[in-house]
Parts: sequence; structure tokens; C-alpha cells
Amino acid sequence: MRPDDVKLTETGLAPAHQGRVLLIACGALAHEVLAVKRAGGWAHLDLQCLPANLHLWPDRIPDAVAAAVAEHRADYEAVFILYADCGTGGLLQAKCAELGVEMLEGPHCYSFFEGNATFAKIAEDEITAFYLTDFLVRQFDAFVWRPMGFDKHPELIRMMFGNYTKLVYQAQTDDPALDAKAADCAARLGLAYERRFTGYGDLAVAIEQVAAR
Repeated sequence: MRPDDVKLTETGLAPAHQGRVLLIACGALAHEVLAVKRAGGWAHLDLQCLPANLHLWPDRIPDAVAAAVAEHRADYEAVFILYADCGTGGLLQAKCAELGVEMLEGPHCYSFFEGNATFAKIAEDEITAFYLTDFLVRQFDAFVWRPMGFDKHPELIRMMFGNYTKLVYQAQTDDPALDAKAADCAARLGLAYERRFTGYGDLAVAIEQVAAR
């Protein structure tokens, strides 16, 4: 270990830690966060992902985030939380305020990928739309099909999706294979299909702002 790694400065951080930022993110965003980081060349940003399946139990997200912050914050000058509200009903925002860390704006990933301002304008007109991201297209069976029991009880599809009219694939990347798979997901659910290229939306904006501080 180098001397600079153990000697603390007036800030309480070793020089090796000064300027470093930890991004604590939902595992469903791992590909996207790493892509944005590579594109920006931001070597001072580190990524720590929490399990993507926490979305099945949103009430567990605030405590999981708090535990990750407690474990890692001493090694970083700043910590930023790459979660939106994600079904926590404001509990995550309250926890982040308590911890003194910032988080992504918006209700969920569908909103910040679209751009929160844009999504707010179209949300009412798309109340019967079911959204998928790149991650959810890849993991459709694991995060939608099997957890909802459609693999064993296909009769549940109409019960749960009878009021939906279309599936909107918010594409973060141009990938024909994912496009084809998303169209198949729509067909399996009996919904019309729409592909909308969003890129990384406000996620990229937030990471850029954090990197520049």
C-alpha cells in the first residue's frame, strides 16, 4: 500500500479518494451507466449496483441504499444514488435526505429514460401503455412472465393486461435483436407494439452533471 493511500488530509479523505464519486445504482441500469461512463471517459466514477430484483419489493430499496452508502461513503468524496422513486412512495427520497446524498429525479426509469419533462406531458395520454426498457426486454421472462405466473397460468394475461392497449419499447440502444424480442413480448401479451428510441435520457444528463462537479 502506498503512503498516500493511508495518510488522511484535512477533508478526512486519503488523497487516493479525493475527487472520486460512487454511483449506487439499480442493477437494471448497469449496462447503461457503464456505457455513459465509457463515453464520457470518467475514470473517477465508480459503480456499485444493487440487485435489480429489489423492484419486486420496492419497500426494501431505501434500506438497501442506506446500507450501501454506509459501507462505501468513507472511501469517496461524494455518493450519488441512481434510483428514481421506483415505487417507494417517497421513502427513498426521505432516506437520501437523511443520509445527505442526492438521487435521480423522476418517478421511475421509464420517465427518466424518456426525459422527465417529456414523460410528464405524455403520461396521461399513455395511461394504457406498458413500458419495457433494454434491460426488461432482455429479462422479460425473469421479471415479467414468470413472476406474474403467465408461464403456468396464461389465462392471467387477459386479467392483468386487459386494460392495456400497447407495449412501448423504450430503446436505449439500436439493437435489431432486442427490437425483435420486444415485438415478441408485445405479441405474447396481446398488445400493439411501438418502439421508441430514447437513448439514456435524463440518466446521462445526471451522470454528466455529477462527473463535472
